[in-house]
Amino acid sequence: MKIVFGCDPNATEFKLQLMEYVKGLGHEVADLGSDDPIYANTAIEVAKAVAAKEYDRGIIVCGTGIGVSIAANKVKGAYAACIHDVYQAQRAQLSNHANIITMGSQVIGIELAKQLVKEYLSVEWDPNCRSVAKVQRIIDFENEE
Repeated sequence: MKIVFGCDPNATEFKLQLMEYVKGLGHEVADLGSDDPIYANTAIEVAKAVAAKEYDRGIIVCGTGIGVSIAANKVKGAYAACIHDVYQAQRAQLSNHANIITMGSQVIGIELAKQLVKEYLSVEWDPNCRSVAKVQRIIDFENEE
């Protein structure tokens, strides 16, 4: 898979470690930056790239993962889940078809973050699962004028 990363300046080292880990899992990675102190700018750029299908999935990191999740979710076609445990990492894709995950570098350690990324990237959305109608409602609302 092609995975795009972004973060705020406070999470740069955390992001770089995750990028190396994801490369080691055999994925192609890209970096949309970490220099902008306005984390929303980077989050929006990652979300736009994922929504445009330039990348299969995105991973964005800030202090808590919350701000970048809110910003990414403002982009039509971007579905970001802020995760902190293995179950959330799996369900982000399996139940919610999230194409982006966000995490907090000041909330979880790097080893847990690696495990969460591995879990998230190891599962695929099932278009026949029982969550389809729920996810479709989100997409329908997003497309209402």
